[in-house]
Amino acid sequence: MNITLEAYTNQVIAFDFAHLQRYLSQLPDTRSNRGKVYPLSLILTYILMAKLAGCDKPSAIASWVRKRQVALLKWGGSDHQRTPCLNTYRTILAEVVDEARLAELFRNYLHDTYGGQESQLVVMDGKTMRGTIPKGETQGVHLLAVYLPEEGVVLGQVEVGAKENEISAAAGVLSTVPLKNRVVCADAMQTQRKLSVEILARGGDYLWTAKENQPTLRADIAQFFEPPRVAKGWHIPDLPRWTAETIEKGHGRIEVRRITVMQNVDGFLDWPGVQQLFKLVRQVTYQKSQKTTTEVVYGLTSCTRQRASAAQLLDWIRAYWGIENGLHYRRDKTLQEDATRFSLPKMPAVMATINNFVIGLTQKLGYANLPEARRVFDWSIACQLSQ
Repeated sequence: MNITLEAYTNQVIAFDFAHLQRYLSQLPDTRSNRGKVYPLSLILTYILMAKLAGCDKPSAIASWVRKRQVALLKWGGSDHQRTPCLNTYRTILAEVVDEARLAELFRNYLHDTYGGQESQLVVMDGKTMRGTIPKGETQGVHLLAVYLPEEGVVLGQVEVGAKENEISAAAGVLSTVPLKNRVVCADAMQTQRKLSVEILARGGDYLWTAKENQPTLRADIAQFFEPPRVAKGWHIPDLPRWTAETIEKGHGRIEVRRITVMQNVDGFLDWPGVQQLFKLVRQVTYQKSQKTTTEVVYGLTSCTRQRASAAQLLDWIRAYWGIENGLHYRRDKTLQEDATRFSLPKMPAVMATINNFVIGLTQKLGYANLPEARRVFDWSIACQLSQ
């Protein structure tokens, strides 16, 4: 019996759980042979089945598998009469799985099966897993991810140590990602000279914003967009500039984004490799109240005008902001990371890696709505197990 998930369109290859299990057999199993009942690849496949069917917490995963144990044992070719218990899943996730190797296998599987992972824009952002914050404290496990927003695939992920921040962790996670001919975009925290040089040295480009953490840089960029000085009998002509604009309507509001881009004329801005500067004005009008809010963001990029027009920069910046909905929100809310308590040290990063794969696979299969996709998958798996 094969258990597969059909893609949203006929142009995409269906997902085969047996194929994934064979792929996961490459993962090192650190358990001793004594007392080993279930193959590591089979346990992880069970977890993925339950995840894709809508179960997120370890207890829910164990329950989902147990209620289908007759059909699943037959599918897996197991000689045992029972599926793994809850403690087995917890032990596997917390003590056995090599998170870095698992993430690599998931990336390779998505690439080998569905291709891609060649899009230009690479975004980097971090999030704290709230379910790891001990009672009475404010810090928990914080993961910094490198993500392809066009494809929904996480290329790299690293835990930010308690005594470091995202700035020091950024170079490490980017070292695992091919950067040639790619553009790295991150929040203003990563607008750092050293990181800019490292990205350029590896054949990539950067797209940064400058905010309150870099007040001098922000002020220098803002000068480019100030009106030219005028005095009687003379004036300074406007420097060449290019603009692009988008207007979006939805959710009871109208959002207008307008970007103005200028070149770093005569190397005025002292920053490694900078080619263009931009001013982005984001104006949101709420239709019910007619209240309007305006936000102004300044930034810089090493991309030349030939590589990145004003419209392209606007599109990339919009895609970066989309990481909140495309990755963080889905993990936090849809996959219930925030609501899941993690008390074992390695377990959070492994579960986050599994969640990253669920998001990437669902997008590769052509589903834009993750909750709806999981409802479809649950129904499909149930139908196949009942045959």
